Amino acid sequence: MPILYTTKASATGGRAGHGASEDGVLDVTLTVPKELGGDGARGTNPEQLFATGYSACYLGALKFVAGKEKVKIPDEAKVTATVGIGPRDDGAGFGIEAALEVSVPGVDKAIVEELAKKAHVVCPYSHATRGNLNVKTTVV
Repeated sequence: MPILYTTKASATGGRAGHGASEDGVLDVTLTVPKELGGDGARGTNPEQLFATGYSACYLGALKFVAGKEKVKIPDEAKVTATVGIGPRDDGAGFGIEAALEVSVPGVDKAIVEELAKKAHVVCPYSHATRGNLNVKTTVV
């Protein structure tokens, strides 16, 4: 696979610390949500970052497959990723789950549902998680 883009980011402090991209564009305070035993301080967490990245990447993939099929995706199209974390059933660690909600106003729902299936083939996040994460996709 020829690599077209590479980036670097680092974190210190684990879930309660700091994260930044090498170029400084991404610079975040990391906090632990109250639900995971944190103090609820203002900041972000890995699940929020994953949800943001997955929703952006998947919408890009949806636009890509729509373009190949000559379907115009409006600017107000939106993908919302819901990401949850909890203990795995095997008791050996934690796992995540994800659900994608796809909204493409003005495009027939059946067409969007077909594009959404194809977007899972194109999206690197969907590809990377396939077989490890069951992603529920809903077109609204």
